[in-house]
Amino acid sequence: MKHRAVGAVLFGGGVLLLALAAGLVFVVKPAMTKLPYDLEPSTSVAEAKGATFLQITNGAVAIDQADLKSTILVTPDRDKTAALSGDLAGDTVVWRVGQTVDRTDTKELISAYGAELALDRVSGAAVDWNDQFLDESGAPEKVSFAGQVYKFPFDAEQENYEVFDRDLRQTRMAEFKGTEEIEGLETYRYEQVISDEKLPLPAERVGLLLGALAPEATSGDVVYSNTRTVWVDPVTGSYIKVREQQKKTLMPNAGSPVTLLDADFLYNDETVTASADRAKSSRGQLTILGVWAPLGLVVLGLALIAAALLFSRRPAPAAVPTRRHRADSAPTRVDQQPVRQGGPLTDEIPPASTNWRSEDPTVPIQRGNQGEAERH
Repeated sequence: MKHRAVGAVLFGGGVLLLALAAGLVFVVKPAMTKLPYDLEPSTSVAEAKGATFLQITNGAVAIDQADLKSTILVTPDRDKTAALSGDLAGDTVVWRVGQTVDRTDTKELISAYGAELALDRVSGAAVDWNDQFLDESGAPEKVSFAGQVYKFPFDAEQENYEVFDRDLRQTRMAEFKGTEEIEGLETYRYEQVISDEKLPLPAERVGLLLGALAPEATSGDVVYSNTRTVWVDPVTGSYIKVREQQKKTLMPNAGSPVTLLDADFLYNDETVTASADRAKSSRGQLTILGVWAPLGLVVLGLALIAAALLFSRRPAPAAVPTRRHRADSAPTRVDQQPVRQGGPLTDEIPPASTNWRSEDPTVPIQRGNQGEAERH
């Protein structure tokens, strides 16, 4: 009975461990492969050495050369995420993004923008949201973000992805180009090539550029090229390294083209290291909760179930007979001499008899009564 109880406890414990393993694989890990609501703000810095760029200072337009630094800050907007409703609630997060480009020598601000957009928590792609916007000049502009913007999907594939370009306000295909190890981390490299596409700029802005840089022209366009290379951690979809080789050129209908931007931006070493460290930490958590912990629970659970089966099949020990007193197993016969214990007197009653003699002289001879003798 005791072995069966122990076996039942071991079997129940084994089944519980197997259930926990399944929960880690099918519940906990999928919950972790989503953009969290409490994501910490992150900063990425890219630098461009010897860049050519347009600088407007107090209304004066000039083309300068210097080193540039681009800083992007991504901050989750918890309040707006919590206010999402309908199909967006629970599956979407709102991010607030800001970028500044500064000269590294004079610290002057060259350009800046702010944006808010909603991202799918699993794919990392932008989704349609009524309050999304892009602000490059102090006046928020309604923009339909789409595709991958600041992140790739969890478990990214070796295939092509649509990546949003802020200057074009549209997506362009980024092709998978291979794998590359960065900071001890295997990454997937994707490349998006944009060649001489017209930018959708307001007419007044183009007119301002023509008046300052090509006064003889009456019309013109700004064409844009960019080779964007993104190194992605395929497990988390995080950007580990980014390079953008940008070029913008004013194409007037009269006069020579004017280069407005020619810069090769690349994540600096500190950003690459920090991005790789974050990805390794997230990878480690996913590996522990999605692989090693379930595997350990399965092994231990199966071991407990095996032990339970062994206990249930083990025979119960034979019962040990209880030793009984001789008086219980061997009753005194009538003709058996009584055993005297503890002296000449004893509490044991001799066998009943109406006529017996004892050879012991100390025992008086039983005599019949007188009436009885006369009847004989």
